[in-house]
Amino acid sequence: FYFSYGFLLLLLHTMRAVIGLEKKIIVSKLGENTTLSCIYHGRELHLKNLRVYWQIADDQEECTVVHALISGQDNESEQCIHFKNRTQLFWDRLENGDFSLLLLNVSQGDEHTYKCVVLEKAEYTSMVHQAEVVLSLAASYSQPILSGPISNSDSTGEEVTFSCRSGNGYPEPNLYWINKTDNSHLLPSELMIIPNNNGTYSVFSTLKVKATSNMQIECSIENKILQENLSANYTEQKQSNGSSTESHKNLKKSGQGAQAAGIISIVILMGVLAVIICWLRRRRSSRLESY
Repeated sequence: FYFSYGFLLLLLHTMRAVIGLEKKIIVSKLGENTTLSCIYHGRELHLKNLRVYWQIADDQEECTVVHALISGQDNESEQCIHFKNRTQLFWDRLENGDFSLLLLNVSQGDEHTYKCVVLEKAEYTSMVHQAEVVLSLAASYSQPILSGPISNSDSTGEEVTFSCRSGNGYPEPNLYWINKTDNSHLLPSELMIIPNNNGTYSVFSTLKVKATSNMQIECSIENKILQENLSANYTEQKQSNGSSTESHKNLKKSGQGAQAAGIISIVILMGVLAVIICWLRRRRSSRLESY
């Protein structure tokens, strides 16, 4: 009877643990602080009777202890070196059932599945609550820089090369070359994803295509975790460029014509004034002689 009763209690606690398991996915940017959530909404608990463990749930890790709270006190005796001085519980929230963990200055080494386990020790030790948090890390890529061929009216039909670069992002990105005239995807001629010393990545790609009179090429960088898409565009408009150049020439010619007309008008005006002055002088001289 006692064996059956004990087994029944163990089974009930196990079922409650499975039913109460929460699992969340959190995305954090590299270098920032992030909160791993673990909140119990049940009955009132007393800290002196509790043991709270934050662990790495990944099986391949040798050290799994992220943070431990025993009888209301932090216990660092078995904490992994990687997490020393980087974890904090929210002390003002513990008695309200909030056992969330603040993880400081996250890096690629923190990308794990974490488990929060809350145990209560009374007549026997029982599991009160548990939760799992999957931590994914990301960093935004820089605005891509797209370099295209120099405009040349004679390059139509010839092979031209575009290049696109971006950096300081995480994880590895997807890079797309797109022909915007029909939104078709183009295969890159070269694609390099380069790891940086700080754990982020840089990406560089080239595209070789035959030039057309209305090329519209886009380079797009996708970060799936952050759901970010950054793009740069190149548009070839030879006809409009030619028109603007021709307009500039016509404007220049018009300006030169107006300037010449102005000079001629001044010369004519000066000639008329000279004639009037001479006429006035002769008239005055004839009056003097008559007198």
